[in-house]
Amino acid sequence: MKVLICLTLVFSILTGCADSEEKLTQKADKIHQSILTVDTHCDTPMWFSDPGFDLGARHDEVCVDFPKMKEGGLHSEFFAVFTGQGPRDDSSVLKVHNKALAIFSSIHENVKKNSAIAEIAFTADDAYRIRKEGKIAAFIGVENGYPIGRNLSGVEELYNLGARYITLSHSKNNDICDSSTDPAGAENNGLSPFGTEVVKEMNRLGIMVDISHVSDKSFYDVLEISKTPVIASHSSCRALCGSPRNLTDDMLLALKQNGGVIQICILGNYLRTPDPNPVLDDKLKELQKTYGDYNALPDSTRKKLRNEYREIQRKYEKPATVKDVVDHIDHVVQVIGIDYVGIGTDFDGGGGVDGCRNASEMKNITIEMLRRGYSKPDIAKIWGGNVMRVLRKVEELAAPKA
Repeated sequence: MKVLICLTLVFSILTGCADSEEKLTQKADKIHQSILTVDTHCDTPMWFSDPGFDLGARHDEVCVDFPKMKEGGLHSEFFAVFTGQGPRDDSSVLKVHNKALAIFSSIHENVKKNSAIAEIAFTADDAYRIRKEGKIAAFIGVENGYPIGRNLSGVEELYNLGARYITLSHSKNNDICDSSTDPAGAENNGLSPFGTEVVKEMNRLGIMVDISHVSDKSFYDVLEISKTPVIASHSSCRALCGSPRNLTDDMLLALKQNGGVIQICILGNYLRTPDPNPVLDDKLKELQKTYGDYNALPDSTRKKLRNEYREIQRKYEKPATVKDVVDHIDHVVQVIGIDYVGIGTDFDGGGGVDGCRNASEMKNITIEMLRRGYSKPDIAKIWGGNVMRVLRKVEELAAPKA
């Protein structure tokens, strides 16, 4: 009899857990149906160099396409015009500038051929209108100010092509500012004089200033110069993971004072300090030795490299999880409040964790937030409301258009 009672209790507990999970999933579905969800960074346009690539079709090799976004309840994506940092002479800058223009064109073309389900968004109002029409809002962000070179008029050119944020630098220093990860160390002592003019021009035009990837000194220089709130389009918290790409608590407090927002990056190395993994390190070094400088590779070889890199990650990486993602959201909320945090996945640029490997699994982040007691209004802010607030403010403070 005691055995029977115990089995009955175990069955009841397991059934209750299943019911609870099902209810959380149903609640997450309802929330996604009624709010605007925004991911502020993906590198999927790196695949668009293939003329046959179609965002409207499902692709196993990429994290973001329109079918996956529909499945995951993701309504808006910032597609990155990414260019890796290279030489800064005139001919190199011209080459990377032309490459950036080609990426812009590929984004517009991919959205245009799927106009029944997606539309380019330029403003916060556009995002909400497109969402109301049942379509996907495709924003454009520029990752790395490198294509601007030393030409201030290049900022307005990017704006006219649809750029609504510019990440000032990437993994190395450029003419705008110092990077957080350049092995050579600081070059500009933060934001350069030219970089100061770039930030002012972005303010004038209505482009969000993105401080992901910049050095700490560059971050504080930007906050001193910018008249508008800034974003970290794909960064996490240094208190939980020591990467220099992440923001310290003092930086979070400064970001709050500025009125900006940090969009938590769901790439494992920015979520938790990885345990020693010599096998993974050796495999990645071997890959680097085989292919050399990524920026110098033809598009077809880059595609092969990305596939091999992802396969190495799958085999040897000890992945972070959705819980780690929400730990960082929790930390921001505890330090500076619910109004200053969002999500920037870095999908197709290395982003992805167990439970959220691609855009079809975005609701799993919502489910974890529900487990921790976040309300629907909280989730609406995190998933899009906060960054749209910043974009609106940037629009409001921009100079009137002629």
